[in-house]
Amino acid sequence: MNRRQHIKKTTFAGIAIFIPKFISRPTDLIIGHNGFKYKVDTNWGNLDPLKVPVTDCHEMVQDKKGRIILLTNNVKNNLIYYNTSGKLLKTVQHDFPGAHGLTLSDEGGDEFLYVTDTNKNTVYKLSIEGKLVMALSFPQDSGKYKSESEYMPTETAISSNGDIYVADGYGNQNIVHYDSKGNIKNIFGGRGEGDDQFLNAHGIAIDSRDGHEKLLITARMKNELKYFDLNGNYKSTIKLPGAFICRPVVNKDNVYLATIWTNKGESNSGVITILDSKNQVVSQPGAVKPEYNYNILSSSRQGIQLFKHPHDICVDKDENLYVAQWNAGKVYPYKLIRI
Repeated sequence: MNRRQHIKKTTFAGIAIFIPKFISRPTDLIIGHNGFKYKVDTNWGNLDPLKVPVTDCHEMVQDKKGRIILLTNNVKNNLIYYNTSGKLLKTVQHDFPGAHGLTLSDEGGDEFLYVTDTNKNTVYKLSIEGKLVMALSFPQDSGKYKSESEYMPTETAISSNGDIYVADGYGNQNIVHYDSKGNIKNIFGGRGEGDDQFLNAHGIAIDSRDGHEKLLITARMKNELKYFDLNGNYKSTIKLPGAFICRPVVNKDNVYLATIWTNKGESNSGVITILDSKNQVVSQPGAVKPEYNYNILSSSRQGIQLFKHPHDICVDKDENLYVAQWNAGKVYPYKLIRI
C-alpha cells in the first residue's frame, strides 16, 4: 500500500457525504472531485506573525532540495523557506514591497528564482538562496510605454533556451520577450478583446506536455487561458466560465489554477481548478462539481467557503497542493494532502 492509498483508507472512514455550504477553517475536510481529492490542513504553514509576518502570500514553488519557497510582499521576509511538513527553514529579506510573481527556473543544473514587483515595475532574477543576480526594469526603449507606471509585471516564464517571458498583467497587458541576458526580442499581446490580446494577463507558463514548448497565458477577466507559440503567435483559447484564474501551474499531465474569484467575481469566492491532459476541468476543490454539457463547461461556483482569494498553487513531488492566498487576513499557506 502506497502513502496515498494509506491516507485514503484512514481518512474516508466515517466521513459523512453531506458537506455544509459554508465552513470556516475546517480541521478535517475532504474536497475535490474525481481522482483529485484532498484532505485540508489549514494550519500547515502557520508561523509566529510577530517574528515572521506576512501581508499577502502570493506565490510558491518547490526546489530540488524539496523546500517550499513562499513569496510575500512583506519586506521583512519576502521569501520564506519551508520544508514539506511546514517547518520554517529560513527567510530572506528584500525590498520588494510589490512582490507578486515567483517562478523557479533550472538553468544548466542551477536553480534561479524570478520575482516580479508590481510596485517597483521590475523583474528580479535571484539565486535559489535569494541573492540578486539580475534586474529587468520597464522596457523603456520598446515604444510600448509612455512611463514606468504603465508597466506592472505580474509573472514570468522561462523557456528551455533561457528566454524570459514577462506578463505585464497589471499594466498595458503586453507580453515582453527577452533573451537570457535581458535583451528584448519581441513584445506582443496588449490590452483588448481580440484573440491575441488580454484583459488582465495575470499569469504565464511554459506548457510542454505534448513535447513542444508553448506559452500558456491567463486572460483573467475573460475567464480564459490562451496558447501562443514562443514567437508570440496566437494559437487557441481554453474557456473557463466563471473562473477568474491566476497563473497556470503545469505539473506532469495537469494544469493547476488558483481561482481567485468564481461566478461573477464575488469577493471571497475562490476555489482551485485542475485541468487534465486534454485541458478539461476534472476537479475544482472548494467548488461545486464541474460538469460539461455538449462540451460546454458549467460556470465555476464556490461550494464551501474555505478559500478567500487563492493566488497560487504549488504542487509537490507527492502531488500535494500548497495554496497561497491574497487579501485573506494575513493567513499563511494551506496544504491540501492528496488522497
